[in-house]
Amino acid sequence: MWPLVLVLLWSCLLFPGCGALVGPKEISGFEGDTVSLQCTYREELRKHKKYWCKESGFIISRCSSTVYAGDDGQERTEGRVSLQDNPQELTLKVTLRKLTLQDAGKYFCGVSKLGRDESFLVSLLVFPGTLRPSTQPEPASTEDTPLAPSRTSLSRVSIPMVRILAPVLVLLSLLLAAGLAALGSYLLRWRKEAQLATETQRSEKVHLSHLVRKAAGPSSDPCGVGHQDSRPCLCVSLPGCP
Repeated sequence: MWPLVLVLLWSCLLFPGCGALVGPKEISGFEGDTVSLQCTYREELRKHKKYWCKESGFIISRCSSTVYAGDDGQERTEGRVSLQDNPQELTLKVTLRKLTLQDAGKYFCGVSKLGRDESFLVSLLVFPGTLRPSTQPEPASTEDTPLAPSRTSLSRVSIPMVRILAPVLVLLSLLLAAGLAALGSYLLRWRKEAQLATETQRSEKVHLSHLVRKAAGPSSDPCGVGHQDSRPCLCVSLPGCP
């Protein structure tokens, strides 16, 4: 244990900004919500300028849409972002209102100083409003928004997996029902076609039999009414045999 402590102390001596600014690594909320977080800084940063900005750039991180806190300790608002520096408590309160899906990303909570600024990275997660649980209470007003988002963030992150998978299950059920309906329609059409073909064959056979009898006529009746020969009439499976 002691070697680890010594390593941490030695790293802080090598890097003067070690632990100079701390805060939550991740916050989250739904569309339209108001979330807050609190950045805590050390005594030597009391009089320095504090700011909040969104990370941009692919290779080298840089700030965009920077908002600076006021020097008088009063809350300063720009757009939907509010900052309030409290030098007595060594804290910087950041409030984000009316969240949108485009707000999701990584942000810097920072302190301007000579040389390299002190800052730490915060990830903001924004969930669609359609995924909000039905039992979720209405978003708290600005005055009731807690300084630290850890408790509300944990409750909001734990979204039931069933609610997330519900649209997928409904879609799969609809696809299955459509497939079964198509299969049933195909089988019914095939059965009707088979019945129609059978009836057609029977009709053709009956029609052919009538044609054969009609073509034979009375002359082919060796044992019919017109038989005048005194010899016995032999009828063996011939048309017209009595």
